Amino acid sequence: MKKSFLIYGIAYFILLIFTLALLYAYPKLELHLLLNSYHTKVQDIFFTYYSMLAEWPLYVLALLPLLWKKIKITIFFALCELSGGVVLQILKHLISMPRPYSAFENYPDMVLPVVEGVSLHSSNSFPSGHASTFFVFCTCCAIFLAYRYQLKAGKRSHKALMLFDFSLLVLLSLAALGAYSRVYLSQHFLSDVCMGSVIGFVTPCLMFYFGKNKILKLKSNTNTIENRDATA
Repeated sequence: MKKSFLIYGIAYFILLIFTLALLYAYPKLELHLLLNSYHTKVQDIFFTYYSMLAEWPLYVLALLPLLWKKIKITIFFALCELSGGVVLQILKHLISMPRPYSAFENYPDMVLPVVEGVSLHSSNSFPSGHASTFFVFCTCCAIFLAYRYQLKAGKRSHKALMLFDFSLLVLLSLAALGAYSRVYLSQHFLSDVCMGSVIGFVTPCLMFYFGKNKILKLKSNTNTIENRDATA
C-alpha cells in the first residue's frame, strides 16, 4: 500500500513546500492580495459553490459506501473527520487568529478582495476547517484507492498504473482547489488552509497506519500485500 500511495504523498509534500516558501517570502496580507489578484464572475460563482462541498456534500458522499454494505469505509472517514476536527477546534480556540475581514480593517489603504453574496467571518481563522475536510475526504479516497489497487497490482497493465497515478493526482488537486477556495473567498489566509491541509492529510494516514487491522479489519489482506512487497 505504501508504494501505491507514494505518488499522492510526494505530490502533497511538493505542494506543501511550495506553500511554505510563499508564506516565508511574503507578509501575510500582501500574500493574500497576491493570491486574490484576479477575480472573475465565473470564478466567484465556482469557488463560492465549490467551497460549500465541505459543509455537507462531502459527508453525504462519505455515506455512499453504505449502499454497497461497505460500512467500514464510512466509519473510517467519520473517525478521521472527527479526530481531525478535534485537533482543529483546539487549535482554533487556543490560537484565535483574526480572519482576513478583521485583519484588513486595521489597514484602510489595503482593500480586501471579496465575493458578492459571501458572508465573511471575523475570528478563529487558524486553521481552516474547510481545507481540513477537503483533504480528509480526498486523502481517505486516495488511501482506499491505493489499497484496492495494491490488492490487484499483479493483474494491472501499464495503462492502468498511469490511470491510477493520474486519479491520485486528481484527488490531490480537488483537495488543493477546495483549500484555495477559502483564500479566494477571503475567509482564510494561506497559512490557515496550509495547516488545515496538514491536519487533513496526516489524520487519515495515521488512522490507517495504526488502525487498519482493528478499524478496517484488513489484517489478512494486509499480510498478503506485505508479502508481495517483500518479494517485489
